[in-house]
Amino acid sequence: MKLIIAIVQDDDAGDLLESLTEAGFGVTKLATTGGFLKAGNTTLMIGVEEKNVGKVISHIEEVCKTRKQVITTPSSVASSTGVYMPYPVEVEVGGANIFVVDVDKFVRI
Repeated sequence: MKLIIAIVQDDDAGDLLESLTEAGFGVTKLATTGGFLKAGNTTLMIGVEEKNVGKVISHIEEVCKTRKQVITTPSSVASSTGVYMPYPVEVEVGGANIFVVDVDKFVRI
């Protein structure tokens, strides 16, 4: 048995949950925060047999596409003058970070 831990952007989480549950995979959803933008993420924990790891990763790849987003950030002069001068910056968001780990023991109570 394997445990897949997938960290995805909040915008993709709903569609991914729907896709995985329709395919018959059990998913546990955790709200998390982190990354470059300190934005909300969703961490999904999916326990599967080893033969199904590729199927789950395919669902994640299909739903969690990377895309460009424009954010506004204060300029570097803000700290020296105390005046914030926001300017737009284009960043890449989306995608997923996936960890696949062995499960020594699984017990359902």
